[in-house]
Amino acid sequence: MNDETMPIRSICVYCGSQPGRDSSYINAGRALGRSIASNHLRLVYGGGTKGIMGAVASGVLSAGGRVTGIIPQFLMDMEATRHSLGQLSELIVTVDMHERKHKMFERADAFVALPGGIGTLEEIVEIMTWAQLGRHRKPIVFANVGGFWDPMLKLIRHMADAGFVHAAHLVQPLVIDEADQIVPALIEHWAGAIDREGEAGIIARL
Repeated sequence: MNDETMPIRSICVYCGSQPGRDSSYINAGRALGRSIASNHLRLVYGGGTKGIMGAVASGVLSAGGRVTGIIPQFLMDMEATRHSLGQLSELIVTVDMHERKHKMFERADAFVALPGGIGTLEEIVEIMTWAQLGRHRKPIVFANVGGFWDPMLKLIRHMADAGFVHAAHLVQPLVIDEADQIVPALIEHWAGAIDREGEAGIIARL
């Protein structure tokens, strides 16, 4: 595919810096990474080289793809090793988490949440919040590996039913069970008519 036929350039992946107790999580991370690379997209992620984060990055790199890692200085020795960080295509070291999240947003055309912990949850919820406020229309995916996100999706439905998710039409994440189906689904989504109004200059307004 060339630049004219595929507007999506990069995918931001949020996921755990731990492997989790189910091997399917790590396997899904590697599979997603390989799919990103095979479709000539760039991975944007939190820079960790351990756990599921490391699996996604290694999946991309092993398939000849490009990886941008964005990590705060204080996490470099917690979520990564200096040697592994040197293998990334691009490394951006930020002052804090706030700067990290904004740079990840700026560089991403879509967002995917693989299994993870509180940090992963916080990141994907913030992206959904910005969507609800009309600040972007970039697609959001819950990679529902083994039903991992089922409780979260149930909570979102409960909040909507209770009348607390206003502008719900702006928050419609894709729910995809199989990692190798995520990138094709995003490409198909982008092929349709998407209202991108609100994305220009978004960071300055947040």
